Amino acid sequence: MNENVTTKVKIGEVRFSYVHIFTPEAVAEGSDKKYSVSLIIPKSNKKLVAEIKAAIEAAIEAGVAQRFGGKRPLNLRSPLRDGDLEKADDDAYAGAYFINATSKTKPGIVKRVKLNGENKLVEVTNEDDVYSGCFGFASVNFFAYNNAGNKGIGAGLNNILKTRDGDYLGGRSSAESDFGNGAIDLDAYEDFDDLPE
Repeated sequence: MNENVTTKVKIGEVRFSYVHIFTPEAVAEGSDKKYSVSLIIPKSNKKLVAEIKAAIEAAIEAGVAQRFGGKRPLNLRSPLRDGDLEKADDDAYAGAYFINATSKTKPGIVKRVKLNGENKLVEVTNEDDVYSGCFGFASVNFFAYNNAGNKGIGAGLNNILKTRDGDYLGGRSSAESDFGNGAIDLDAYEDFDDLPE
């Protein structure tokens, strides 16, 4: 095994979907509540895909000794899934892989701002800032699991960095796209609140 390969990867820039990073949610009734996000990874980003595959392979190698009884299991579940196959009815996943990353503890959530001419990272506290459809990076750690005969590699969510906005996924649109840029003739309405100069 290459000692330089780690099970931790900064995955980005990718699109976020199914964002539950501020409040944990259960994916099924009776299951544990977890923080989670689906990372949509363009297949065209071959360098990133190769880094992810190398980290998954490192997790498998670690799992052979720790979780899999010294042998590489057949039918091992991979966290890197094919959006064209598994989400064929969702255009956001076309031409992409995806990883569902989860954590029992809240991830760190930051965005970049310019402060006194310098780029700084600040904590995101407004839940509306990071949503399904925006873009960013996720720090993910891959790990082996062996639960009741189900063997595979999971993706643990560490931290999130939002880099830019995007169109909302799930049918939601922004107020600006619904009402701005000539969508509504705002001059036809006379009663507006005056904002102070």
